[in-house]
Amino acid sequence: MVDWQQAELSPRWRALAEYAEKLTLVPQAMSELDLAPLRAQGLSDAAIHDAIQVIAYFNYINRIAEGVHVDLEPDMPAPPRR
Repeated sequence: MVDWQQAELSPRWRALAEYAEKLTLVPQAMSELDLAPLRAQGLSDAAIHDAIQVIAYFNYINRIAEGVHVDLEPDMPAPPRR
């Protein structure tokens, strides 16, 4: 759960994780081509839409939490500093 790239994920979950990472880090670089791996794993357009909504919500709420300096849960590791 700390590093999805090291996790043993199914091809479907790996495609979703790769998509989520790109949408999170470089949303301006997203294109129609980014949907192909998701569709190849059997995700419908409705499922992809749902995934985008979840990814966007987590990004949104994390930015709010960081903006107001919400304390982490005691068992959560601190995020890496860039």
